[in-house]
Amino acid sequence: MDARDADLKKELDATLQARRELGEEYESALVDSFLEKVDQRIDGAVERRVRRQMAEQQMVVARGSRSPKSTDSWGERFGFGIVSLVLAIPLSAIGGGIAHLPGLLAAWAGIVGVNAFQAVRTNPELFRGRRHRASGQDSEWED
Repeated sequence: MDARDADLKKELDATLQARRELGEEYESALVDSFLEKVDQRIDGAVERRVRRQMAEQQMVVARGSRSPKSTDSWGERFGFGIVSLVLAIPLSAIGGGIAHLPGLLAAWAGIVGVNAFQAVRTNPELFRGRRHRASGQDSEWED
């Protein structure tokens, strides 16, 4: 039981004690008073929860309207880069051995393409051009 629950229990005990002392004619007013305090407690809890959720949404917006994805972790990006480099060695050897320079270029075009696709998938705004974040206006660098 936390402090707020203990306070509410004290309020209930005080209300019941006042009812015993004042009699049944004040029961309705005492119950209404206690229910008003419970209502204020609930309103406060809801308000805190809404403020917390609003703050979380504002953080998402401040981070560029991009909520973190479970697949967008540093470990996954690092692993993808390592696997890409490891596979580049045999692909380069096969492409260069069979078709010489054009085969080597085709292998590396595929490697670069797969990595570019992965970069755009995990960071969609990467190739959309630069924008002024504060004003929302296009800059001179916009494509």
